[in-house]
Amino acid sequence: MEENLVRKILRSHLVEGEMIPGQEIGIRIDQTLTQDASGTMAFLQFEAMGVDRVRTELSVNYVDHNTLQTGFENADDHRFLQDMASKYGVKFSRPGNGICHQVHLERFGVPGKTLLGADSHTPTGGGLGMLAIGAGGLDVAMAMGGAPFYLTMPKVINVRLHGVLPPWVSAKDVILEVLRRISVKGGIGKILEYSGEGVASLSVPERGTITNMGAETGATSSVFPSDEVTRAFLRAQGREGDWVPLAADPDAEYDEVIDIDLGALVPLVACPHSPDNVRRVDEIGNLPVDQVMIGSCTNSSFVDMMRVAAILKGKAVHPRVSLVIAPGSRQVMTMLAENGALADMVAAGARILELACGPCVGMGQAPPSGGISLRTNNRNFKGRSGTADGQIYLVSPETAAASAIAGELTDPRILDTPPVVEFPEAFSINDNMVIEPECDPSIEVRRGPNIKPLPKRGPMEENITGQVLIKVGDNITTDHIMPAGAKILPLRSNIPAIAEHVFEQVDPEFATRAKKAGGGWIVGGENYGQGSSREHAALAPMYLGVKAVLAKSMARIHRDNLVNFGILPLTFKRSEDYETLEQGDQLEISCATAALKNGERELVVWNVTKGLTYPVLVGLTPRQIKIVLAGGLLNTLN
Repeated sequence: MEENLVRKILRSHLVEGEMIPGQEIGIRIDQTLTQDASGTMAFLQFEAMGVDRVRTELSVNYVDHNTLQTGFENADDHRFLQDMASKYGVKFSRPGNGICHQVHLERFGVPGKTLLGADSHTPTGGGLGMLAIGAGGLDVAMAMGGAPFYLTMPKVINVRLHGVLPPWVSAKDVILEVLRRISVKGGIGKILEYSGEGVASLSVPERGTITNMGAETGATSSVFPSDEVTRAFLRAQGREGDWVPLAADPDAEYDEVIDIDLGALVPLVACPHSPDNVRRVDEIGNLPVDQVMIGSCTNSSFVDMMRVAAILKGKAVHPRVSLVIAPGSRQVMTMLAENGALADMVAAGARILELACGPCVGMGQAPPSGGISLRTNNRNFKGRSGTADGQIYLVSPETAAASAIAGELTDPRILDTPPVVEFPEAFSINDNMVIEPECDPSIEVRRGPNIKPLPKRGPMEENITGQVLIKVGDNITTDHIMPAGAKILPLRSNIPAIAEHVFEQVDPEFATRAKKAGGGWIVGGENYGQGSSREHAALAPMYLGVKAVLAKSMARIHRDNLVNFGILPLTFKRSEDYETLEQGDQLEISCATAALKNGERELVVWNVTKGLTYPVLVGLTPRQIKIVLAGGLLNTLN
């Protein structure tokens, strides 16, 4: 049978189930990735499993999110993570070595391997021909222990690229075009597989930009073939031995096909407050800009930075604009310093930030009140920047640099001949900030006072009762549920403390109300829980007593996280029932555990307050039902 590339990789890693779309499968995971915002909880969960060391081919923990050390909390977490990594056999990328996805692409990714990361932008690895998937920390901890990763067999969308990009149009514009076409919901339950003659014109970092932001479509992953371009990149990284050729069979079948003429693309921009709110740069008009931020895991590669430096060289940042730049890795920063590009950026007035996620996760550099900020990030959700009324626009590095000089949103095509950046034959290689593990069970793990024990809940109650604690609309993100930023991210190791901030941006009284009510229900619209893989958006509500989430539809990772922490995810059978529910309504499902044990796929929710009943869909596999009934995944291991 002629197979696409996704099916080939899945088949070679399949350990459970059948590869039929909609059915659950289990796959072997070769590599895992954690970072400091997700890693502390993941390592606590791994520790609770009682496994003596990791069972993967490679596991790496990165410090790149919580690097702003305004108190002891982040530094304590970093020390804890280093001890845990050394004890259990995990490589440790120290603070200052760079952003996890950029560094992993450079130094550790291998075509054809599976990578599971506790970060939703793990699919960046698809630029190398990996099947790289984002998941909650508990799923990653299980994979570190040698367990399969379970997912619903996805459909595969073939995105066929034709031609070559015109001057001043870049990979960021390609993925913005994909988002414009299919939206932030169009990839749910699917994987995007890129093909066509246009693929050969894109470097691995450019492919990584595209696969990185495939996460914004809701896709499980995105993947490019492994070809001679991939080989050249790995050779330049001193890793040509990791290369293998990978591609779909000539007559492979797909569930959907999207054709994109690269030559017809123009500079695009995602307007506030969603990555799919995409327009042409040239149709927006003169939009004054307060801030420009270039970097993040999406656009911080050597090629990106060199193009930015070339645009800025000999120019000056507009007096109205604050320009901040964060190269993605120490490798990139070193090469920029050695070839003079860094000096060109600084001379133009750029502020050079730490090699970290930084502003993308609200960790510093918040724009002014109501300020307009152009960013090369992957997300522009409301409030994510740290400024509640900040207006965040997502653009390419070329558009960002041109706009920083002009002081307003600028189509880079008005500039002179675009800079030609030669892809290096050899990158600067220095891995001395990656600490090799000792794999010594006697290592004493140092735990700061902010690192609290892992919370659990008991088995699911026979009758699920409680009030609607909050009702929210469509496309509620994990940033809405569990905000990030410099104030809250340091609390990731302390669930009682971070739980006080659940839904803080939507309703500051939510946590108080949930505790007073003894828990209850959350009601949501379409695509509930989109965005980050942060399991804290399920773990903290669990701590507050949330028993069930009833929504029109849910994002994959968040739904899995709800299951992992014993919260029952349900969807409306009749979407119009959503309109009749209000905050404060008392809901009940009678004999819920018995119904789930009997394998019933539809339950009835009784609105006690209004005397209404709603048929709702369960949509869980037998494995997931077992987890929910036990009150969470860790409870099933005892």
